[in-house]
Amino acid sequence: MMISLVDLKAQYNSIKTEIDNAIQGVLDSTSFIMGEELERFEEEFALFCNTKYAIGVANGSDALILALRACSITKGDEVITVPNTFIATTEAITHIGGKIAFIDINPKTYTIDVSKIEEKISNKTRAIIPVHLYGQPADLDPIIELAKKYNLKIIEDAAQAHGAEYKGKKVGSIGDVACFSFYPGKNLGAYGDAGMIMTNSEEITQKVKLLRNHGSIKKYEHKIEGYSSRLDNLQAAILRVKLKYLNKWNGMRRKNARKYNELLNNIDGIITPYEADYAKHVYHLYLIRTEDRNQLREKLKSNDIATGIHYPIPLHLQEAYKYLGYKKGDFPITEKASQEILSLPMFAELTDEQIGGIVEIVKNFKK
Repeated sequence: MMISLVDLKAQYNSIKTEIDNAIQGVLDSTSFIMGEELERFEEEFALFCNTKYAIGVANGSDALILALRACSITKGDEVITVPNTFIATTEAITHIGGKIAFIDINPKTYTIDVSKIEEKISNKTRAIIPVHLYGQPADLDPIIELAKKYNLKIIEDAAQAHGAEYKGKKVGSIGDVACFSFYPGKNLGAYGDAGMIMTNSEEITQKVKLLRNHGSIKKYEHKIEGYSSRLDNLQAAILRVKLKYLNKWNGMRRKNARKYNELLNNIDGIITPYEADYAKHVYHLYLIRTEDRNQLREKLKSNDIATGIHYPIPLHLQEAYKYLGYKKGDFPITEKASQEILSLPMFAELTDEQIGGIVEIVKNFKK
């Protein structure tokens, strides 16, 4: 039987009645945009993340763009982030006229190497976007210290870290503002596109609310030029159902990760994920490293086991960013990781038997 990288059908089947009722409720109400379901989900997700405010937007990419604008990042401002992330992180910077300043990653956590940030700060630097990658938080305390020292904004990219914790605090509640994606494959995923901005700042909240709805709070009255970026009620209703299960699902992911670790740890040439002592990792992805990654991937594929590579080409080497002038060797840790990382199947409903079968193929391949 084929094992998917993520099995959304298994998740849906486990909560089918609740999901179907939530969808039917929205259809019966015929309230589709900016309604009660969205307001309730914003309240519930803010409570979950322990933030004062949550503002639903159309997707995670828009969340980043609107967050930068709400933090008054503008043309010519530099924003520090990593090349080991999905392009949405950096597209947001350039779409508002900002300049990308890359920092290499920590070789264990794959998140930003905080020891390299200060040397990159210039008189044009205005913000840092730490990416909580694969479900593991970035090391935030050193970033907070630098942000205070140089008067910088911290924008958490939490698109892969729903429910993850840094020193006991939920990600999304620590920086000036945080951005979530609810793309279907996330730990908390919609049945379409959806995103959320989290903050404890009333000023940022009011700015985002204007920006997401054509610069308008009252219909046909526009204070600024904005966007059409709203999380619709149908997706909000679905996400409200799923949010009730998120802690349970994250616990199941952590259990599956421990099982993988237990079975993979004694296989030569396989590096299992590292969980930092400050972190509660929620394993949006379960990554191993091996020098013969491509061959192992083909072996797993031939046994109907899906895998992923997150990410095969670092952003600084993408054609889209050729104009930045980076070359191979500029960020060696990111580049080495991109050649060795492999995402194995990871979802809450994954069974011990399935994990055992996957590991057995890896073990036989390594022999």
